[in-house]
Amino acid sequence: MSTDSITPGEAPERSLHDSWQLAGITVPNRVLLAPLAGIGNWFVRFQAQRHGAGMTVSEMVSSFAIHYRNEKTCQELLKVDERERRGGPLAIQLFGQDVDVMRSAAAYVAEHARPDVIDLNMGCPVPKVMGSGAGAAMLKDPDTAVAVAKAAREGSGLPVTVKLRSGIKKGEHDGYAVAQRLVEEAGVSAITFHPRSAQVQHKGAPDLELAAKLVAELPVPVILSGGMNEPEWITDAWRDTGAEAIMLARGALGDPWLFARVLGLREGNPTREEIVGELLWVMDQATGHLGEKRATGYLRKFYPWYVETLGDGHVLQNDLQRAESLDDVRTIVRGLVDEPAPVDETGVAGSILRSGVAA
Repeated sequence: MSTDSITPGEAPERSLHDSWQLAGITVPNRVLLAPLAGIGNWFVRFQAQRHGAGMTVSEMVSSFAIHYRNEKTCQELLKVDERERRGGPLAIQLFGQDVDVMRSAAAYVAEHARPDVIDLNMGCPVPKVMGSGAGAAMLKDPDTAVAVAKAAREGSGLPVTVKLRSGIKKGEHDGYAVAQRLVEEAGVSAITFHPRSAQVQHKGAPDLELAAKLVAELPVPVILSGGMNEPEWITDAWRDTGAEAIMLARGALGDPWLFARVLGLREGNPTREEIVGELLWVMDQATGHLGEKRATGYLRKFYPWYVETLGDGHVLQNDLQRAESLDDVRTIVRGLVDEPAPVDETGVAGSILRSGVAA
């Protein structure tokens, strides 16, 4: 936007392309990848970056598993690919209610994974997590929430952010009050706010009015999460709430092109060739990360997302789920198009920007 068109004293219109500051860290744009439980490993984060995400957050990782040096947790869930570090800041999300364990885990993560930020989960609605006193259960225990956030900051020496929901039950706003205490007493650097209760999980309309109220009252950035599926709605919600940035989560599963569409880096949905090429890329990364045997089972959760993006029906879904090996899956997937589109690991969004197409 040219400054010549701005009336003196008038603030320039905000754009999702704008960079912003998180505790002195420059985030190159305002469209981020949310933590995705059981999904957000290194190659899912890298994929989001390739399509334009300005910052990514890992899947939630147990502070207890790190503290007690669980091998799978430390080797797999904390794996960071060096290519990720070129695309924007990275946060590792931890969960847990024990102050000393959180301090220990945060210190380990800072030393071994070397993220830019520690993010804390205080919004997970899963009963097993809440039953331990972690996740959304912390909304009812603000003293512990504050102490845990302080411990993460002290242990890691890194900026700490917190992702939370509006409350546990529908109509409750405990998260609003906890967010204020986390900023004032624990010194957290940003709040990611999902303005729906843990009770409704991902159903119902987010309470954007409550989010806007929190944005207006907190002195730190508020990142909006929840219900981010359609570019126009996402942009309107971001503008109406005044949030610093937004997070894409479930809406980007099987459709990482959503990042580019929200940023205006591309128009229209991906082609079948692009979708097939991306799924094959995901399969290759999962195989390298987990090995052929484990990847065969792990990838079954990915197929429905890509089949939905393709617009194909139950027959393809059944064929993929029943395939006995990844070679069989690759044969089925490659048979969907004449030639899969190649995946540009330097970044689709980056390629468009370099070509001068984007504003």
